[in-house]
Amino acid sequence: MLKTPIARGVALATLGATLAIPSMAQAEFIKDSKANLELRNFYYNNDLRDPVSSTVNGQSKQEEWAQGFLLRYESGFTEGTVGFGLDAMGLLGVKLDGGGGSGGTGLLPADLSSVNAAQGKAGSQDNYSHITYAAKARVSKSTLKVGDLQLKNMAIASSDSRLLPQTFQGGQITSLEVDNLTLDAGYLNRVNNRDSTNNQDIILSNVSGSNVSGIRMDSGRSNLTDDFRYLGGSYKVIDNLTASYYYSKLEEMYKQHSFNLVHVLPLADKQSLKTDVRYARSKDDGSTNVDNKAFGAMATYSLSGHSFGLGYQEMSGDTGFAYVGGTDPFLVNYVQVGHYGNRDEKSWQARYDFNFASVGIPGLTFMTRYVTGDNIERGAGVSEGKEWERNTDVAYVFQDGVLKNLGVRWRNATMRSNFTRDIDQNRLIVSYTLPLL
Repeated sequence: MLKTPIARGVALATLGATLAIPSMAQAEFIKDSKANLELRNFYYNNDLRDPVSSTVNGQSKQEEWAQGFLLRYESGFTEGTVGFGLDAMGLLGVKLDGGGGSGGTGLLPADLSSVNAAQGKAGSQDNYSHITYAAKARVSKSTLKVGDLQLKNMAIASSDSRLLPQTFQGGQITSLEVDNLTLDAGYLNRVNNRDSTNNQDIILSNVSGSNVSGIRMDSGRSNLTDDFRYLGGSYKVIDNLTASYYYSKLEEMYKQHSFNLVHVLPLADKQSLKTDVRYARSKDDGSTNVDNKAFGAMATYSLSGHSFGLGYQEMSGDTGFAYVGGTDPFLVNYVQVGHYGNRDEKSWQARYDFNFASVGIPGLTFMTRYVTGDNIERGAGVSEGKEWERNTDVAYVFQDGVLKNLGVRWRNATMRSNFTRDIDQNRLIVSYTLPLL
């Protein structure tokens, strides 16, 4: 919800301006409006297989089943030199099963009253909901949005891998004034996480659950802040080469320079080679010891419906990779469970995708990958950390008939590690989006 005076004021001003403009000027506002209702049914099972850790932590399994309702509205812009508009979302999550000691999946908010403190077993609430608003204004090819935002760029990417999406409160401006150049800048001060109903301070992610990253805070200080800002953009150098750069800063936590080059080389008929190279330099901003260099590269060869990928990622410096808590970090080996961004970690990924449309079955896709990481610095006198993960993703979207546009996805992961809990994970997601406007 809009809880800051700036966001609330801009939203009210936009609405007032819209009502005051003659109906002719509002034609584009209405004509270009879009609305849809997404129904997202989500089953999540996290089998924590390490028997020693299970005894210590008291919870051997996280399992929940929930139904999400996502009503999205996106207006057009009023006519004139400056066009105004409004975007909104109504979000509702309902528990169908689980949470009685098996919560903590991220699908539903925690129910602290049901937690067994002695055993550490998590409970969850029966339902949760919230409404988001973002006022927007457009001049030429530049757009300003203020309010609740979903972001996806190299500096910060809102996570949408559970029942309801993560949103941030603040402002963002994007510009397409120069051909082939996209500029992007933003300021954020609050976050509404995937399993939350209210906006909170932004947190620095601890990039390893067992603190092998080495990130620490000064005595008496917290890892929360209300100030994240970024500036960057992408430039299409030639038709098949794009270069991007972003600078970002989480106040008192870290400052980061991120670089990205993506090149697609056409080969023979229905063949191509895509190269994705990423590098980020992160340093502390006053209250942490963040010091990390993150390099990653992914090469993908595509042949008709087949794709074969090979990736490498390397961390160096005094800590692991730093990013905003709860978001999707911009790392080539960030996968279903792990991010492989721990201190000094080196990791490889092998990936295979197949789109069955190439053999006459549109809507059906398959992906499998294997990631292995080692050389993780865990501290003096402790052996190096090692981990590996295997993922499988199968999805089908019905193309016609009474079930047209109904999507079914199964995601499976197996993760093993010598420094954190072993995991066998399954996610089953059934979704359907109904256009309303």
